[in-house]
Order: sequence, then structure tokens, then C-alpha cells
Amino acid sequence: MDTMSPVRPTVQRPLRVSLTAGPAAAAEARGEVRAAILAWDIPVDPAVAVLLTSELVTNALQHAPGGPIALTITCVCDQLRVDVHDTSRRAPVLVDAPADAEAGRGLMLVASLSTAWGHYRTAAGKAVYFTLLPAAGPG
Repeated sequence: MDTMSPVRPTVQRPLRVSLTAGPAAAAEARGEVRAAILAWDIPVDPAVAVLLTSELVTNALQHAPGGPIALTITCVCDQLRVDVHDTSRRAPVLVDAPADAEAGRGLMLVASLSTAWGHYRTAAGKAVYFTLLPAAGPG
């Protein structure tokens, strides 16, 4: 009897979600990312993915208040990518905030916990993204 493991698609169609700019936006984005990771069986750490998503959405809320925010989730060859779009044209700035600072460490977390991160301009403003590679197994 031949048995084969199901083959996961190497590319998932991007999931695009419009977020309501407000206090619930970060929680909604975290839920969407967590659901995509589970549905697509992406071998990344969901806790890290939702933390970084929350940081990017919170930054979008702070720097483009009241404007629309959009979330795009993509998976290519087990690499998760999350883009957060907002209406601000200001590039994100990585700040060296002290450990006891109450704010300013979000992008430091994104830079240190993601595989890669960056930003690009869009017609409506900008998008900030991060990628995560599969979590390392026991070694």
C-alpha cells in the first residue's frame, strides 16, 4: 500500500483584511494572523507572529490616526509575511529605546524577532512588513 503525506501548497493566495482603525484593530489583526497560520499549517511560532503583527498595527494606529489600515498575510514556501498598510508616508524609524521605556520598543522587537522586516511606499501611504521562517525544530 502506498501512503503519501498530503502536499501543502508552496504559495498561499494573500489574505487581505481591512481593519477598523480603533482599539480593536490589533486584536482583530492578531486573530487573522493566528487563523492563517493554523489554516495554512505554517511552521512558524504563532506567538511571535501575533506579537509582531500587534506591534505593526499599533504603530499604524499611532502614526496614521483615523486612516484606514489594511493587513495582508502571505505564505510562500513556509515563510510567513505580514504587511500592515496605513496612510502615513513617514518611514518607520528604529529607535534605541531604554529597557524601562514605556514606548518605542515595537520596531526593536520586530527587528530582533523577525527573519526580515522593512517598509515600502504605496499609493495610499506606506506598508511595513515582517517575515518569519519556519521555527527551528529540536536539534
